[in-house]
This record gives sequence, structure tokens and C-alpha cells, in this order.
Amino acid sequence: MVEGRAADLAPTAAVKIFSAGTAGCVADLVTFPLDTAKVRLQVQGESKPLLKGQRAEYRGVFGTIFTMVKTEGPRSLYSGLVAGLHRQMSFASVRIGMYDTMKELYTQGSENAGLGTRLLAGSTTGAMAVAFAQPTDVVKVRFQAQAQRPESGSVKRYSSTIDAYRTIARDEGFKGLWKGCLPNIARNAIVNCSELVTYDIMKELILKYNLMTDNMPCHFTAAFAAGFCTTIVASPVDVIKTRFMNSVPGQYSGAVNCAITMLIKEGPTAFYKGFVPSFLRLGSWNIVMFVSYEQIKRAVMRPVCLLV
Repeated sequence: MVEGRAADLAPTAAVKIFSAGTAGCVADLVTFPLDTAKVRLQVQGESKPLLKGQRAEYRGVFGTIFTMVKTEGPRSLYSGLVAGLHRQMSFASVRIGMYDTMKELYTQGSENAGLGTRLLAGSTTGAMAVAFAQPTDVVKVRFQAQAQRPESGSVKRYSSTIDAYRTIARDEGFKGLWKGCLPNIARNAIVNCSELVTYDIMKELILKYNLMTDNMPCHFTAAFAAGFCTTIVASPVDVIKTRFMNSVPGQYSGAVNCAITMLIKEGPTAFYKGFVPSFLRLGSWNIVMFVSYEQIKRAVMRPVCLLV
């Protein structure tokens, strides 16, 4: 992504990977309750479709958070956090930290990257990240949604993060940990292209026309735009991914079957379930992540710059 001050020593790929993973964890710590609320809203009606006139258990992002705190306690909002942090260290570090490296690879070192090159770089790092982090994403979603499982009664599906990895591998096989990999690749290609390319272009334009300096207000504005664009284009794939990864064995034959079942049973609006919490989460996550990412990069590089 665009570096604002030419005098600064450009961060290395290793610095970007470390900074992206750390910034992703910071963003998850801040926004995890919103993500959990989004998952609960997305899987609502999956096991037992709502009857006409029946009141939904979860209504809106803040209503969902209130209901969860009231019925399950405040800790339920952070169910799956450990797996979420595992995911960010292996996921954000690759998809965000390696974006510039891929962009330079495709342009053969040229600084003038076109839109097509940026989209290709975003798609590549998004797919690579899924290859590393899919098991952590499956466990995170299962933890966030497990109170929604009516067949388990009051008994939780998994007692701990490690237990979740073991149980899924034992009961569903190795493939269980990679459940929903293809829809997740599709989702993250879309998310990465929307998120990183929007941020990259917005930041570049802001600096090019001297609207702001390369500092927090600039990063905040570009990150907010990235979160909004990403939510619009990625919500349908995100809902399918969440439903499929949270499903019991045999419930859906594949991601396409999951999408068709949702369309038939719940209608097209099902693909935008949890849209508001998705936007609140993605918008806030992008702001916290990108601002943290830029600051962590500078903090890591500052001692190096002083020595040069």
C-alpha cells in the first residue's frame, strides 16, 4: 500500500506480515462481540425455520448482544476468541501483509499498479490466507454459533479451543477442519479485493490531491470506505460460508446446495442476514486494523530508520 513519506525507510515484507497479524488481533479484540452477533443472526432460522408470526430470538445487532448477555453471560460475546486470534495471526498476516509483495511481483517491481493488478494481488493473498487459516476459521464460527444448536440442549459442543480441533478432526475427519474452504476462498477473494484495493486506492487519492497527510485521519477515512464497500459485496458469500461451516455433517451437500436451500426456505433476504452487524463489524474492524497496521509498521521501522 502507498507509503506516505518518501524519507521513511520502506517496511520489509517480514515487518508487514508481523504488523498485519498483530493489527488483526488488536482489531479482533475490539470488535469480536459484533462478529459474534453477526454469526448468531446469520445462523438464526437454519435448524428450525421461523414460523409465520413467530418472534425471532435475536433482533438486530444490539438486541442480539443484549439477549446473549442476559441469557448466556458477557463471556458469550467472546466465545471463540482464542481461535479468532489464531486465525488473525495466520490469516491477516498473509492476506494483508503480503499484498504489497504480490502487487510488486505482478508489476515486476513497477510502482504504477493498475486496478487489475491490485485485484489480482488481493485475490491471490486472500486465497493463500485461507489455505493457512481455514481450520481456525471453522473452530471460531462453531464456537460463536454453538449456543444456537438446539439439538445439544444446554450442553456446549466443545469445551475448549483445543477440544474443538480434536473433536472436529475425530468426528468429521481432516476434511471437517477444512469445511467451507471453497466458499471461504470465494469470500476472501471478494473481501480482499474490496477491502485492500479500496483502502489502497482511497489512501493514494487522498495523498495525491493533498486532502490529508499520511496520518490517522487519512487511514481512518480510507479504512471506513473499505469496510463499507466490502460489506456490500461480501455479505451473501459470508452468510453462506457461516451457515455451511456451522452445519452438521450431511446437512448440506456443498456450498451451492447451502445457498439454494437458504433461497428456497428463507428467501433472498437470508443472504443479507446480519448486514448491519456485518457493516458495524467490518467498518470498525477495518478502522482499528488499518490504523493499527500503519502505526505498528512505523513503530517497528523507527529504530531501523534511526540507525540508517
